[in-house]
Amino acid sequence: MLRRRHSMKSLHIVALILTIIGALNWGLVGFFEYDLVAAIFGGPMEPLSRIVYALVGLAGLVLIGTSSA
Repeated sequence: MLRRRHSMKSLHIVALILTIIGALNWGLVGFFEYDLVAAIFGGPMEPLSRIVYALVGLAGLVLIGTSSA
């Protein structure tokens, strides 16, 4: 039981970090028309960019699913 709790906490921390990265990226897009993820990985439709976008989306779903609101 303790191991499961630790792995869920780790998942929550990773999801939170990815969601923050996504929020910062969208803030840059909204305020400055600059997509940092696309700039790092070569464009918005490059496979690595799309993987990052997908991971951020999944992280948001994890946080929705684990929120206690």
